[in-house]
Amino acid sequence: MFKNHLNIAWRTIKKDKLFTFIKIGGFAVGIAACLLIALFIRNEVSYDQHYAKKNQIYRVVFQGEIQGEVMKSTHFQLPFADALQSDFPEIIKAGKVNTIEIFGAGKRGFRLTGKKENTFEENFILADQEAFDILEIQLEQGDPATALTEPKSIVISKSKAEKYFPNGNVLEQTIFLDNDTSTPYTVTGVMEDVPESSHLDFDFLLPIEDTNQSWTNQNYFTYVLVNPNTNIQELEQKMTLIVEKYIIPAQIKRGRSASFIDVLRTAEYKLQPVTDIYLKSDLKMQDGLKHGDVKFVWLFAAIAIFVLLLAIINFINLSTAKSANRAKEVGLRKTIGAFRNNLVNQFLTESVVFSVISFVLGVVLAWVLLPTFNEIASKNMELPWSAWWFAPMLLVSALLVGVLAGLYPAFYLSAFRPANVLKGKLSVGSKSGRLRSGLVVFQFTTSVILIIGTLIIYRQMDFIVSKELGYDKERVVVLEGTNILGNKIESFKEQLASLSQVKSVTSTNYLPINGGSRNGNTFNVDGQDDGGRGIPAQIWRVDYDYMETLGIRLEKGRGFSKEFAYDSINSIVINSKMASELGLQDPIGKKLDNSGQVFEIIGVIENFHFKSLKEDISSLSLVIGEDVGAVSVKLEKGDPTEALASIEQVWNRNVPNQALNYSFLEQEFAQMHEDVQRMGKIFNSFALFAILVACLGLFALSAFMVEQRRKEISIRRVLGAPFKNIYKLLTLDFLKLIIISICIAIPIGWYLMNRWLEGFAYRINIGWEIFLTAGLIALGIAIVTISYQSIGAALLKPTKGLRTE
Repeated sequence: MFKNHLNIAWRTIKKDKLFTFIKIGGFAVGIAACLLIALFIRNEVSYDQHYAKKNQIYRVVFQGEIQGEVMKSTHFQLPFADALQSDFPEIIKAGKVNTIEIFGAGKRGFRLTGKKENTFEENFILADQEAFDILEIQLEQGDPATALTEPKSIVISKSKAEKYFPNGNVLEQTIFLDNDTSTPYTVTGVMEDVPESSHLDFDFLLPIEDTNQSWTNQNYFTYVLVNPNTNIQELEQKMTLIVEKYIIPAQIKRGRSASFIDVLRTAEYKLQPVTDIYLKSDLKMQDGLKHGDVKFVWLFAAIAIFVLLLAIINFINLSTAKSANRAKEVGLRKTIGAFRNNLVNQFLTESVVFSVISFVLGVVLAWVLLPTFNEIASKNMELPWSAWWFAPMLLVSALLVGVLAGLYPAFYLSAFRPANVLKGKLSVGSKSGRLRSGLVVFQFTTSVILIIGTLIIYRQMDFIVSKELGYDKERVVVLEGTNILGNKIESFKEQLASLSQVKSVTSTNYLPINGGSRNGNTFNVDGQDDGGRGIPAQIWRVDYDYMETLGIRLEKGRGFSKEFAYDSINSIVINSKMASELGLQDPIGKKLDNSGQVFEIIGVIENFHFKSLKEDISSLSLVIGEDVGAVSVKLEKGDPTEALASIEQVWNRNVPNQALNYSFLEQEFAQMHEDVQRMGKIFNSFALFAILVACLGLFALSAFMVEQRRKEISIRRVLGAPFKNIYKLLTLDFLKLIIISICIAIPIGWYLMNRWLEGFAYRINIGWEIFLTAGLIALGIAIVTISYQSIGAALLKPTKGLRTE
């Protein structure tokens, strides 16, 4: 019997190739989309799952309220970790990690002993031995107990060891960083490459050699390993004792006011599971690490479910649409004694066969599209062919989806009454009209929501790219790794400035892009009991040409000038946001206290964006200081090719043994929002999948309608009905369904996208034109889809439609 069912299923597949193609193709597209989304979600939730003691590892987060605003930070004082480990028995180990470039993390010049050429390497971080142990860094060579205990030691990844020491002799080799031949570093370990699914990305580990035990400087991530079964909430409450025991005495010693101390007492510490760092970190933390967005994970999961539902709906509609072609078969089989359960089994078998074929094609389609998807998503995902669960999961899913998708068509088709069928009466099909109409409304409501989302995401991305930033990012070339120049930096700048293609030059790594140096501090108005109004702010070390090179505009006062000797000692320029937060109406001449150092405000600059547009502009100050991590060159208008060639010549004269590494500030700004743009592209791709599947569903319903009304259409043609009347008759009902879908989708789309836009401090306004455009696109898609069947039916020869009568 089963073999007979398979033979009939195969004949059905071959009999109507167009419908077979659409039915299987729609399923395959839905399965491929679901599979790709599942791979993406699996990759996102896999971050930091590789730790053996992942349920015991936490990152410490500071949380406090300043001026009614909740502030969060992941940077702590150097002695903070030691205090945690000594004062709280629940904490087995507490370790420190530093990724801030001013301490030697980030990007460095790299050279082997005995070599003349320097290379440019990234992904340096600083850590102590405790952090090394907590983060379970695995060594292939070296002693894990002492890898970072000695000064000037370095641990390198396996891939970098193979690159620089192909003979395998790595331990005790010496290297130089930033062309500083007076300070060799000794390789003490070779570690396994850090998994791609780690929130920390590094190839080189350096020991922390900072000796500043101040409780007022905050520069280090702190990770803790807690005892199993520790009550985390109780531990968090106990950790607030750190404030009373260490931080408040240090601030009182600095002369902080009583009101400022009261603000400190509102501070608390939270322990963030290491598995939450990538997906569930608050933007306010500003940790500079790579992050995903759990909201996108849920969004893509919802899209995957909807795409699969749309594919199943298509299968149901396509099966019932061809019911007339199977009606006589059902009637004859019932007449000669077939039971209904035999027919149900027959149609379920066909459904499962379709499903299995669709799954095979869907997996192949996903495999073909995966390289493109990896490129869009900036991932390196693979189909888990070798996983023991992959093939059984696909098989079970194919069987389950086949049965579920085939239940309604099986029971619907098997319910035909032989007498009615053989007389040509198929009015039973009309009883399901409401269900099918409801399915189409569901499909196109989903599609219109996705169209609205696509339009809003595109407009938000365009808004980000074109928004006025408060500085001029165009024609600014950033030369990286310039700390390798050492004491040649000033001469190098002068040589660049003398080029005819160069407008101005500045030397600092404090730039308004990701990867630029950052230095957070607390400022108070000097000598003023400001009611605890000390505010956190960035303090950037820049040179005299910084503001001119980046086109930063003054609002009040003046900028830095070499004509004023004290500018290099105690002058400070602040942005208007900082002046506002300090409550200074007339800030020029006022003095600010920063960790005991007093600065005089000489100028106020316009606010400019130095972080992602997801975040609001925060307080920022500029002081004259030495920072040679990067040199930025403002070019004159024109083709930059000649200017870049001249810059490279100057570089080669000064550093003949290292290639020039540069980027354009405009490109670096775009990369700051690369994650959002990437998610937008992924969303748009799967929105197209869903819309394609929905169109197939609409095609299915129009085909069903034409199948049911073929005789009516033929009679109308015989009686002289013109083409336009027939076309209107066949399309009007569908357009009503699409309009209903649009009306339902608009409020849902507005709500969902408004919630998404809440993640941006600077965002577009959702105007009515977006919904109008989405509605017109949906209507256009629907009309094109319906027209194929409607025009074909309207042009059908009446004799063909009436032939069986």
